[in-house]
Amino acid sequence: MTTTRLISNARQWARTIKRDVHAVWLAARDPHTPWFAKALALVVAAYAVSPIDLIPDFIPVLGYLDDLVIVPLGILLVVRLIPYEVMAEHREAASKATERPVSRLAAATVITVWIICSLFFARMFM
Repeated sequence: MTTTRLISNARQWARTIKRDVHAVWLAARDPHTPWFAKALALVVAAYAVSPIDLIPDFIPVLGYLDDLVIVPLGILLVVRLIPYEVMAEHREAASKATERPVSRLAAATVITVWIICSLFFARMFM
Protein backbone atom coordinates (compact mmCIF):
# COMPACT_ATOMS: atom_id res chain seq x y z
CA MET A 1 0.00 0.00 0.00
CA THR A 2 1.47 3.32 -1.01
CA THR A 3 1.72 6.30 1.28
CA THR A 4 -0.64 8.32 -0.92
CA ARG A 5 -3.31 5.63 -0.73
CA LEU A 6 -2.86 5.34 3.03
CA ILE A 7 -3.29 9.10 3.46
CA SER A 8 -6.35 9.05 1.18
CA ASN A 9 -7.92 6.25 3.22
CA ALA A 10 -7.19 8.09 6.47
CA ARG A 11 -8.83 11.27 5.15
CA GLN A 12 -11.91 9.35 4.03
CA TRP A 13 -12.13 7.64 7.42
CA ALA A 14 -11.83 11.03 9.18
CA ARG A 15 -14.63 12.47 6.99
CA THR A 16 -16.84 9.48 7.81
CA ILE A 17 -16.21 9.86 11.55
CA LYS A 18 -16.91 13.61 11.32
CA ARG A 19 -20.20 12.95 9.51
CA ASP A 20 -21.14 10.25 12.01
CA VAL A 21 -20.40 12.54 14.96
CA HIS A 22 -22.87 15.06 13.54
CA ALA A 23 -25.37 12.29 12.75
CA VAL A 24 -25.10 10.89 16.29
CA TRP A 25 -25.69 14.39 17.67
CA LEU A 26 -28.86 14.60 15.56
CA ALA A 27 -29.94 11.06 16.41
CA ALA A 28 -29.50 11.67 20.14
CA ARG A 29 -32.41 14.10 19.90
CA ASP A 30 -34.59 11.69 17.93
CA PRO A 31 -37.38 10.01 19.95
CA HIS A 32 -36.75 6.73 18.09
CA THR A 33 -33.23 6.45 19.50
CA PRO A 34 -32.98 4.15 22.55
CA TRP A 35 -32.15 5.83 25.84
CA PHE A 36 -28.96 3.78 26.32
CA ALA A 37 -27.62 4.97 22.93
CA LYS A 38 -28.38 8.56 23.96
CA ALA A 39 -26.62 8.03 27.30
CA LEU A 40 -23.54 6.50 25.66
CA ALA A 41 -23.46 9.32 23.10
CA LEU A 42 -23.42 11.80 25.98
CA VAL A 43 -20.58 9.92 27.71
CA VAL A 44 -18.49 9.78 24.51
CA ALA A 45 -19.10 13.46 23.80
CA ALA A 46 -18.22 14.40 27.38
CA TYR A 47 -14.99 12.38 27.19
CA ALA A 48 -14.08 13.95 23.85
CA VAL A 49 -14.35 17.52 25.18
CA SER A 50 -13.20 16.84 28.73
CA PRO A 51 -9.75 18.10 29.73
CA ILE A 52 -9.40 14.96 31.88
CA ASP A 53 -8.22 11.90 29.92
CA LEU A 54 -7.36 8.34 30.86
CA ILE A 55 -3.81 9.09 29.73
CA PRO A 56 -2.85 12.77 30.17
CA ASP A 57 -2.01 14.61 26.95
CA PHE A 58 1.39 15.74 28.20
CA ILE A 59 2.68 12.15 27.94
CA PRO A 60 4.31 11.97 24.49
CA VAL A 61 2.42 9.92 21.88
CA LEU A 62 0.30 7.96 24.38
CA GLY A 63 -1.43 11.12 25.58
CA TYR A 64 -3.08 11.69 22.23
CA LEU A 65 -3.35 8.02 21.31
CA ASP A 66 -6.20 7.46 23.77
CA ASP A 67 -8.17 10.28 22.10
CA LEU A 68 -7.47 8.80 18.67
CA VAL A 69 -8.69 5.36 19.76
CA ILE A 70 -11.34 5.79 22.46
CA VAL A 71 -13.42 8.54 20.85
CA PRO A 72 -13.78 6.87 17.40
CA LEU A 73 -14.51 3.50 19.03
CA GLY A 74 -17.15 5.15 21.22
CA ILE A 75 -18.73 6.78 18.16
CA LEU A 76 -18.75 3.44 16.32
CA LEU A 77 -20.42 1.75 19.30
CA VAL A 78 -23.08 4.47 19.54
CA VAL A 79 -23.73 4.19 15.79
CA ARG A 80 -24.30 0.44 16.18
CA LEU A 81 -26.77 1.00 19.02
CA ILE A 82 -28.90 3.44 17.04
CA PRO A 83 -31.50 1.80 14.75
CA TYR A 84 -30.33 1.64 11.12
CA GLU A 85 -33.23 3.68 9.73
CA VAL A 86 -32.72 6.48 12.25
CA MET A 87 -28.97 6.56 11.63
CA ALA A 88 -29.42 6.56 7.84
CA GLU A 89 -31.82 9.51 8.06
CA HIS A 90 -29.44 11.52 10.22
CA ARG A 91 -26.36 10.59 8.17
CA GLU A 92 -28.10 12.04 5.13
CA ALA A 93 -28.93 15.22 7.05
CA ALA A 94 -25.33 15.46 8.29
CA SER A 95 -23.99 15.00 4.75
CA LYS A 96 -26.26 17.77 3.46
CA ALA A 97 -25.12 20.07 6.26
CA THR A 98 -21.47 19.68 5.22
CA GLU A 99 -22.36 20.54 1.61
CA ARG A 100 -23.78 23.95 2.56
CA PRO A 101 -21.77 26.93 1.40
CA VAL A 102 -19.52 28.59 3.93
CA SER A 103 -20.16 32.22 4.71
CA ARG A 104 -16.90 34.09 4.30
CA LEU A 105 -18.58 37.28 5.51
CA ALA A 106 -19.53 35.63 8.80
CA ALA A 107 -16.00 34.26 9.22
CA ALA A 108 -14.53 37.71 8.53
CA THR A 109 -16.92 39.28 11.04
CA VAL A 110 -15.96 36.81 13.78
CA ILE A 111 -12.24 37.30 13.09
CA THR A 112 -12.66 41.08 13.15
CA VAL A 113 -14.47 40.94 16.50
CA TRP A 114 -11.68 38.76 17.96
CA ILE A 115 -9.00 41.16 16.72
CA ILE A 116 -10.84 44.18 18.16
CA CYS A 117 -11.28 42.41 21.51
CA SER A 118 -7.62 41.37 21.56
CA LEU A 119 -6.46 44.92 20.82
CA PHE A 120 -8.79 46.29 23.49
CA PHE A 121 -7.46 43.91 26.15
CA ALA A 122 -3.86 44.42 25.07
CA ARG A 123 -4.25 48.19 25.36
CA MET A 124 -6.04 47.83 28.70
CA PHE A 125 -3.25 45.76 30.29
CA MET A 126 -0.24 47.57 28.78
